[in-house]
Amino acid sequence: MNDSSSRRAPARVVALWCPDWPAVAAATAAELPATVPVAVVSANRVVACSASARAAGIRRGLRRREAQARCPELHVARSDPDLEARTFEVVVAAIDAVAPGVEVLRPGLVVLAARGAVRWFGSEEAAAEVLIDAVAANGVECQVGVADELSTAVLAARRNALVPTGRGAEFLAPLPVSYLAVEPALAAPRRADTVDLLRRLGIRTIGAFAALSPIDVASRFDADVVAAHRSARGLPERPPSGRPIPPDLTVEQPCDPPVERVDAAAFAGRALAELLHTRLAAAGVACTRLLVTARTGAGEELARTWRCAEPLTPEGTADRVRWQLDGWLTGRNTNRPTAGIVLLRLEPVEVVAAGALQLGLWGGVGDEDERARRALVRVQGLLGGDAVRIGVLGGGRGPTERIVLVPVGDEAIPHSDPDAPWPGRLPPPAPALVLHTPPAIRLDDDVGNPVSVTERGLLSGSPARLRWGSRSWTVIGWAGPWPVDEYWWDPAAARCAARLQVLLEESRALLVFFGADGWRVEGVYD
Repeated sequence: MNDSSSRRAPARVVALWCPDWPAVAAATAAELPATVPVAVVSANRVVACSASARAAGIRRGLRRREAQARCPELHVARSDPDLEARTFEVVVAAIDAVAPGVEVLRPGLVVLAARGAVRWFGSEEAAAEVLIDAVAANGVECQVGVADELSTAVLAARRNALVPTGRGAEFLAPLPVSYLAVEPALAAPRRADTVDLLRRLGIRTIGAFAALSPIDVASRFDADVVAAHRSARGLPERPPSGRPIPPDLTVEQPCDPPVERVDAAAFAGRALAELLHTRLAAAGVACTRLLVTARTGAGEELARTWRCAEPLTPEGTADRVRWQLDGWLTGRNTNRPTAGIVLLRLEPVEVVAAGALQLGLWGGVGDEDERARRALVRVQGLLGGDAVRIGVLGGGRGPTERIVLVPVGDEAIPHSDPDAPWPGRLPPPAPALVLHTPPAIRLDDDVGNPVSVTERGLLSGSPARLRWGSRSWTVIGWAGPWPVDEYWWDPAAARCAARLQVLLEESRALLVFFGADGWRVEGVYD
């Protein structure tokens, strides 16, 4: 027997994708018919919409007001991950009843091994039809994709395609490179930046990206780009790992009295998630596949596996446990428990080295950014879309004009290109502190005469003394000036000025600005 015939066939993967799931869940909760256009918003931006809404011109990324203007009858709902997960449990249970072994990537997307379903139903086509019918019985539409690798199967589900064995790379090649970032369950948040970079490099298709040398990609880019390149070549995003799961990582908690309310279950799940991640950190690993198991007082045992693109954080684990318990306790599926939960167990099914995680500022596992984002969105919901803003670096000459504030949730794009040529731009480093209201100062030369900037952009004398209010310092060095001649074509807005960096005694460094009203302190260097 030759080597090719003895090689094992790839483990085929089935992916089921329910399009526009956030909008479907919102319509289900509001008991709306399928013909009503629905949009789901977060931070005043549309993040999902139904097919009827798209037909009316609604697109993701639109502001809420613009979406309502385009479609006055639009039903607008706020993004609610808990609702999406709770509603999706009905679909997962229906799939699991037909083909056990379902893994949830996110609400709206599941995967399972094709081997068992194909053996039972006879072919991949027959299995796909049965799975679609099982989901449709719950009033939900879905699409199926089958391929050798998980990421390829998920993208195939978006095309409703069954990819032949060994043809994954061929199927992916003509797709736009943006498909590498289209599914958040398989891509890190920074994947969109990777796609943008590839497009600027002239790479338009996944095939063109796959044609790059793996050595060149690995030597020039980070781990996420390497994972995307493996996916583009029809390979698993993470190569097989020989790391065994350390013992004693499974955590469980008896519930006495039995848990029947979602809030009590979520409290127990959060405490258990913290315990799990304490053990994971001690073992130097992180979890990428999590099995959530609950046992009821009637002897029923419920289990569901969640798979993640990136290692789970304590917050991410707690969210998934809460979603799952919410779906079991309040869902309308036939597997709803008949008694309260008496035991809750979390088991890591797949682990990776802890180095895959970005450590947080206080020794955590990278969840601080997510917590901060949620807090900002919550405050924004109370105060309005434009009340909470973040800074974005834009184009300009001085530090103040280069900071552009945009509302949280809006695309972080400045009004002007920071990479464009800006004659007179202040060279790096930028000051550590930029003063909102620049205080007036005075610069004198060594004989006490005031120093100014001439029409030629030169200093009228060598600065020797800086006076700020009642205090003064000796100037021991300076750099500049950098003249600014702006809006010369508009007499009303024209401005001629200059910036100067000065080094004072005691290693104090300031950025000072000379304008029509004299010298002012614009920034302080650390």
